[in-house]
Amino acid sequence: MEFDLLASEKNFTVLVAVGAFVVFWALWTALTWSPPIEARLRALQTRRMKTRSEQTAAATGRTSTKSTSIGVMRTIADRLNLLRGNAADQTTRKLRLAGFLSRDATVVFVFVKLAMPLVLGFIMILMTMVTGIVQVSDDMTLPVCIGAVLAGFVLPEAYVKNVAQKRREALNYLLPEGLDLLTICVEAGLSIDAAFRRVSREMQTSMPELATEFEITAIELTYLPDRQQALENMTERSDSPAVAALVNALRQTEKYGTPLAASLRILSQEFRQTRASKAEEKGARMPALMTVPLMVFILPTLITVLIAPAIMNAFSLT
Repeated sequence: MEFDLLASEKNFTVLVAVGAFVVFWALWTALTWSPPIEARLRALQTRRMKTRSEQTAAATGRTSTKSTSIGVMRTIADRLNLLRGNAADQTTRKLRLAGFLSRDATVVFVFVKLAMPLVLGFIMILMTMVTGIVQVSDDMTLPVCIGAVLAGFVLPEAYVKNVAQKRREALNYLLPEGLDLLTICVEAGLSIDAAFRRVSREMQTSMPELATEFEITAIELTYLPDRQQALENMTERSDSPAVAALVNALRQTEKYGTPLAASLRILSQEFRQTRASKAEEKGARMPALMTVPLMVFILPTLITVLIAPAIMNAFSLT
């Protein structure tokens, strides 16, 4: 009998403990419960603020480092009077033709052009005279170092010229597709500013060079007091006959009120025919260009294959 009472008291104690735990858990859940969507939104907001603060800190660090470097370059260029006169204006125009439109591009280019000969000359002296990585005779050491210094003077100009030429060719090649999109936007009722902006967004990934030109032109057409100046700037930045023809068509449209869509469609057809004729011209030149490689590489091998057995038989008979 006493054993049953003890067992019942233990069971009652366990039930009371479990009930107290359940009540405490229910009260805690009721007090701390929040809707799932609110908790998710709060977590997303916290994560967004954390990510934004990290990006801001990183961007501030990069911007400060870049500003310090540009400031040092500008100070050196100013003390050497490298950013004044017609030479600086010509350098800025060359960089714009190459697609370097930043206001600090001239400073960076002038500094690189100044530092490149010194760097290449020092590297060549280090490799020839100090470490001996490049084996050069004593008579040729000085000419090789001087050649490295001269290459440092030439390489920046050659690089900018090459980039400008490739950009000009890309604009000439991609302009017909851009004009087709402009024609569609104009026929849909958009103004030329809005059409340039819309086409630049659509071509941002596939045709970045032309998209950049159209975007800058749209901004200048919106904010510059003289729209003709914006079109003139587009011609100067591209240095392309196709872009110049487009600018002339836009000027005539604004001056005489001719239909813009028809002009753009005609220009697109002309540029596409010009591109096709250039491709046909390159294809027609291929036989003449392949003559020398055929004579140098294939013809000697063919002659060797044909004559070698006869020569071997002649030597075996003798």
